[in-house]
Amino acid sequence: MSIKFRLIILNFMQFFVWGSYLTSFGGYMYGTLHFKGGQIGLVFMTMGIASIIMPTILGIVADRWVNAERVLGLSHIVGAVALYWASLVTDPIKMFWVMLLVSCCYMPTIALNNTVSYDVLHKKGHNPQKTFPPIRVWGTVGFICAMWAVDLLHWTLSHKQLLFASVAGVVMGIYSFTVPSCPPASTGAKKSFASAMGLDAFVLFRRKQMLIFFLFAMFLGAALQITNQWGVPFLDHFKFTEEYKNTFGVKYPNILISISQMSETLFILTIPFFLGKFGIKKVMLMSITAWVFRFGLFGIGNPGGGLVLLVLSMIVYGMAFDFFNISGSLFVEREADKKIRASAQGLFMLMTNGIGAIIGSFASGWVVQSHTVGDVTDWKTVWLLFASYALVLAIIFPLVFRYSHVIPTAGEIERGEAIEMTPH
Repeated sequence: MSIKFRLIILNFMQFFVWGSYLTSFGGYMYGTLHFKGGQIGLVFMTMGIASIIMPTILGIVADRWVNAERVLGLSHIVGAVALYWASLVTDPIKMFWVMLLVSCCYMPTIALNNTVSYDVLHKKGHNPQKTFPPIRVWGTVGFICAMWAVDLLHWTLSHKQLLFASVAGVVMGIYSFTVPSCPPASTGAKKSFASAMGLDAFVLFRRKQMLIFFLFAMFLGAALQITNQWGVPFLDHFKFTEEYKNTFGVKYPNILISISQMSETLFILTIPFFLGKFGIKKVMLMSITAWVFRFGLFGIGNPGGGLVLLVLSMIVYGMAFDFFNISGSLFVEREADKKIRASAQGLFMLMTNGIGAIIGSFASGWVVQSHTVGDVTDWKTVWLLFASYALVLAIIFPLVFRYSHVIPTAGEIERGEAIEMTPH
């Protein structure tokens, strides 16, 4: 079996685990456990909290003491046990703490999976910059396959999605131990505490444009969390309307939402063209504008005659997600000193998947709860409020973010294609 194929399996399973519950877990809590919007928001906050703390901690462990593939495998196995525990929980407070454990196990494995893949490819004589992206795209395929499986098995609103993810986590954990060894690097160099914790990059906040950029990264990280959290609960509420209860979108919400991930894989391919033609600032503005349409189309669409509007919302997601994440990472790569580029990329992820995700989870939960009376949520108003939020960002961003268009070099675009790309 070729090393590329083995890494394809690794990346496929990495995101298969996440796809088994990420997009449908909110629907399970909302429609089956009857958690309130704020309670669901708190549970989803666990991913942001874990993203701030755990990737750095386990990254240091893998860098200094334990083989990366072993840390990856152990994290998935412990996470699988936590997912099984979560499947038994029906109390919102207890669910928060159990899912915090799940997130602390899973979130660092995204970076660890990349670390293992890069290390193995280097040792086998491959150039990861060129070889890894076609391997990594199978992670998105795994995410989509898991979503479809949960939907087709009718587990979208069931605790069985967590059991399914738990089994997948055990398989992923065991498989991780079979990949070639990735021992800690023995450089002998001593890092300061700040360097080890990835804090060097905070010096970038002294520069006005970088501070503005990272603030918008945080605001868009909040936007990203919204549809992960509320997409399935929104589609599920149509089952209470006679006109829509037997429509495809209500019966198979995960499959409908998976169009977003399919779109993501296609928009990745267009990024070199758009960056070369329009520059980073305009590409990022396109992303923010796409979020306006993502939310607005949800607000006016429905699974019946308005299905095409929901599908368009899924399609535009690819631009909303990819254009900011990848072009934003390229901007960080260009602007950060080479000595702190790794830390700067970590800071970018901290602002989007960490602080931004926490804000998005909490704020969106509050918005949904404040527009819910009994068991009825005014979803149209909710989505249009989210669209208004994105519209305000789209208006302010070009006014405060000053950056001239510079055509990226082939090497910069190539590095951008190798940046970690997580499905949602």
